Amino acid sequence: MLQNQLVMREADFKKIQAVIERLTRDANAKGIYIVDKAGQLIGEAGELRGIDSTSLASLTAGCIAATGGLAKIVGEEEFPIHFHQGQRDNLHITLVGQRMILVVVFDERSSLGLVRLRVKKAGAELA
Repeated sequence: MLQNQLVMREADFKKIQAVIERLTRDANAKGIYIVDKAGQLIGEAGELRGIDSTSLASLTAGCIAATGGLAKIVGEEEFPIHFHQGQRDNLHITLVGQRMILVVVFDERSSLGLVRLRVKKAGAELA
């Protein structure tokens, strides 16, 4: 299924960038990424700039698509929140609206509770 490409005005991009930069500070995150469901990177903030964000964006979109299929199998429409815990870093992935995905990378300097709290507020602003 083809989706229309996301088109954004510069003013909207600046608002999104301001929200994710604030979220990076408030959640004490290593990095924040906004991705569209087609796998295109929209914005990024934090100390992880420079990683392979193209791969991160496409793999995140693939993860959302795969778990969307799992959700339908068990009778859910979607799983809007995903959490992946690693030895060093953790990922918190949230669907924002119908087209965007918010990815938060954090480590022991933060906590899942703090990230979830801050993401809830930022997600409402982004939507």
